[in-house]
Amino acid sequence: MNLVWEDRWRAAWDLLGRPVPEAAVLASILAAYTSTDRFYHTLQHLGECLDLFDEARELATRPGELAIALWFHDAVYDTRRSDNEVRSADWAELVLREAGGTTEAVSRVRDLILATRHTEIAAPGDAAVMVDIDLAILGAPEARFEEYEAQIHQEYAWVPELVFRPTRARILQGFLERERIYATAVFAARFEARARINLLRALARLGV
Repeated sequence: MNLVWEDRWRAAWDLLGRPVPEAAVLASILAAYTSTDRFYHTLQHLGECLDLFDEARELATRPGELAIALWFHDAVYDTRRSDNEVRSADWAELVLREAGGTTEAVSRVRDLILATRHTEIAAPGDAAVMVDIDLAILGAPEARFEEYEAQIHQEYAWVPELVFRPTRARILQGFLERERIYATAVFAARFEARARINLLRALARLGV
């Protein structure tokens, strides 16, 4: 097992103030993120999220809970299902309870993971930081954003183009129509302008 991932996993649990789960838990999570049917929701994405967390940790009220939520937020990912976040939250809850997490902490971590469904604007606080970290890819440099779009397309390769293109366009247009994509001032200042440029370019390529 990669020692870098072990170190980052241990650091998250240390922040939470709970014992590190048995090694099989991390092995299962890493196996999930390296599943052959994933192209974007991989260790690359998880690593990018954890890097941003390290940079923005001071924005979090409960950084340990945020770190654990990031580890689990895409632990379950099946493009043919619509309940991935719920199933990821269930997995996190199971592991947290076994590690002695309080009912309140488990509930907050669940809420953080469910916030990444992006169905509504995140509430101020740790949920806003969580969502902003997950959406930072929209404001990535052009080359990385285009790689991301290609990776998403690969994950949904089973969807006919006549369905994929308008569906993807609706999702991207939804972000573009928000008054502000990023809920925190720090992320808005860093990513908002570039995200809007990236989204407009992506919508033009989709041609719908």
